[in-house]
Amino acid sequence: MSHIATILLLGSGELGREFVISAKRLGARVIACDSYDNAPAMQMADEREVFSMLDGAALRAAAEKHRPDLIVPEIEAIRTEVLADLEAEGFTVVPSARAAQLTMNRDAIRDLAAGELGLATSQYGYATSFTEAEEVAARIGYPLVMKPVMSSSGKGQSKVDTPAALEAAWEYAVANMRGDRARVICEQFIAFDYEITLLTVRPAGGISFCPPIGHRQERGDYRESWQPAASAVILADRESGDFAFAGLAEALALGDTNVRIFGKPVTRPYRRMGVALARAADAGAAVDLAKAAAAQVRIVYRD
Repeated sequence: MSHIATILLLGSGELGREFVISAKRLGARVIACDSYDNAPAMQMADEREVFSMLDGAALRAAAEKHRPDLIVPEIEAIRTEVLADLEAEGFTVVPSARAAQLTMNRDAIRDLAAGELGLATSQYGYATSFTEAEEVAARIGYPLVMKPVMSSSGKGQSKVDTPAALEAAWEYAVANMRGDRARVICEQFIAFDYEITLLTVRPAGGISFCPPIGHRQERGDYRESWQPAASAVILADRESGDFAFAGLAEALALGDTNVRIFGKPVTRPYRRMGVALARAADAGAAVDLAKAAAAQVRIVYRD
């Protein structure tokens, strides 16, 4: 069977799952990679490879085995220097190895924004030890936010209100970092109601921008978003390997709603297991409808 392209997908979470569904509709062949088997995107892909994206030798072996037309990074913790080497050897990394290196590391993207481009940012500093973290905190003041330079979904992130809480925040950041760099960024705390993502698309004809997407977070992790179509997450509250979902019919019966179940094989406290989508006349109504739909979906634990 012929394919329009062979894609090596590095990371197979819920976003990867949606990517594979779209790629398969276009006739692509997808090899989904992640550190654990039966990840959400693997359930939709043509083939799978199980290895840590931080294992440079395994990453190179997968690329050389499948000879993909496109290499698509989906997670943060990737040996990006190997991507750069593969790109130099003729592989195509989407959007580029440099983009992956910048966006996978908070220090790289902050240095680009504040240093090279001169954009206004909150006060910040890096630390590779607790002593350095104390020095940075003394300079920028409290409250501050400490987070690993490489992590995802809010893991390792803390708001620190006093010097007495700094050491616990340091230990939490190092324990929950992705990758192998014990380095954190300490940032001045900025109070805001929500954050905005501006998606940028670079087709052959130039650069286009999608309408801004608003987000609301809890515990450093996404809970709702809107554009004006809205989404609200479906969270687990315990660890389990044997579970089912109930309430899907009730969620869909609310009208102008949809549900995406990610297909993750195990649950953990606060792990996103799915998302409810909704559309309404304005963003506020859409968020309320998405939250109502998400509340209808229940995880039934069997163990």
